[in-house]
Amino acid sequence: MNNQFQQEINSSYSFKGESVIMGGAMIDGKCLSDTFVKIPLKTLNRHGLIAGATGTGKTKTLQCLAEQLAEKGVPSLLMDIKGDLSGIAAGGAVNSKIEERHQMMNLPFEPGKSTVEFYSLSEEKGARLRATVLEFGPILFSKILELNETQESIVSILFKFCDDQKLPLLDLEDFKKVLNYLQNEGKELVEKDYGKISGSSVGTILRKVIQLEQQGAERFFGEPSFDVDDLCRYDENGRGVVSILRLCDIQDKPKLFSAFMLQLLAEIYSTFLEEGDLEQPKLAVFIDEAHLVFEEASNALLDQIEIIIKLIRSKGVGVFFITQNPDDVPDSVLGQLGLKIQHALRAFTARDRKAIKAAAENFPITDYYQTDELLTTMGIGEALITCLNEKGIPTPLVHTLVRAPKSRMDVLTESEIDHIIQKSFICKKYDEVIDRESAHEILNAKIEEAQKEEHQKKLQEDQEKAAKSRSGSSEKTIFEQVINSSASRQVGRTLARELTRGILGALGVKSTTTRRRRRTTTKSPFDIFFK
Repeated sequence: MNNQFQQEINSSYSFKGESVIMGGAMIDGKCLSDTFVKIPLKTLNRHGLIAGATGTGKTKTLQCLAEQLAEKGVPSLLMDIKGDLSGIAAGGAVNSKIEERHQMMNLPFEPGKSTVEFYSLSEEKGARLRATVLEFGPILFSKILELNETQESIVSILFKFCDDQKLPLLDLEDFKKVLNYLQNEGKELVEKDYGKISGSSVGTILRKVIQLEQQGAERFFGEPSFDVDDLCRYDENGRGVVSILRLCDIQDKPKLFSAFMLQLLAEIYSTFLEEGDLEQPKLAVFIDEAHLVFEEASNALLDQIEIIIKLIRSKGVGVFFITQNPDDVPDSVLGQLGLKIQHALRAFTARDRKAIKAAAENFPITDYYQTDELLTTMGIGEALITCLNEKGIPTPLVHTLVRAPKSRMDVLTESEIDHIIQKSFICKKYDEVIDRESAHEILNAKIEEAQKEEHQKKLQEDQEKAAKSRSGSSEKTIFEQVINSSASRQVGRTLARELTRGILGALGVKSTTTRRRRRTTTKSPFDIFFK
């Protein structure tokens, strides 16, 4: 039976094109000499999964695969959540355990290292990765914020408004500023051209943005924007450069991690040329602790991930998820993964046993193993492997003794990381923050200008009112002077008397003044006597 098994494995895992060796085939707990489990480079754009319980060897398997791809001229991006992948930049050491393992396979061990670039989304050492809000686009940005249809439409209006008004939408401050502007100073302008915007929806969007900011997203949004072509670099020897994204300080920020990963894959898809099935991938992306991507993702975000995973392989890109249990990856994504490397699982609860049974059913049926039992009994550095052959057909399931990484199976020291960063032109390229005039500054200037115009207008109106007030006061003063003068008073009394006299005369009434005058002209007896 062993001979039959050996012949079947040698036949199924022999390929015409380039391949990488993952280890030696095992049966009945023993490793067969010269029976290697290989993976063809041609099918590595069909994505993959590396799963297993903590401490079973997932990280070393990832390291082993990435360094072999680098040797074959395939660049890779490693998302280092735990901070234990930096050792790939240093040569490994030979010890008795490694020698024993490789002797069982009859596979020589030669220490080696890869050319590495370090990147960061936060305060970790490495070139800072950034992207603009504009590069996300309204659909992807809305999905990251988990908005409903009404809120998504507002975000679409905001992007359209910025495009029409030539407002660069670079960071979250720009987004918040435009959102506030559309609800306040620019409300009439927006309603005229785009329709009404709900104030409650705007408030909800702002709260979602603030929630994203609290996870450190303001460090990620901005310029200089990362050029994904920098991931596809080669060293002076033609080997692929291994880009390590250090994410140790964002394990508790799954939204930021999901946002970055999805934007990066979307940017790669939109930027890379259509390649079809190449002889080897153009880029391999390894996402460690992949459950952080999926555990808090909305259905809309999961749909977006599924679409990108389906389409990005035509760009020559392979995506590999590393997680503890295959259940961490949605079935819609899991079904797209051609390579499956399953390390041991531990059954401590009834739920664990169900998960193990489900994991066993994901593998091809085999006559050589009791898969569900083997999943719980494999040792450290052992795995069940199946992949796609050059025709896209799944290979037989094989229990594999995984080879040891050629590079250091430990982390670099701080001084070693500093030395690599100091020599890197990539770090110099992205470390300088660019703060050019964007939507925030432009709208602030427009608002200030409008406020100045409003102030000038109000000031002019106040001056005109004051001038009118002064003119009216002057006229009143002259009038009062005229009225209050003695001559004016006499003239006024005369005019009033004559006017009264005329009116009474017209009515046939004699005035008392006339009667008084007539009495004074009649001579009295005293005058007659003395005369």
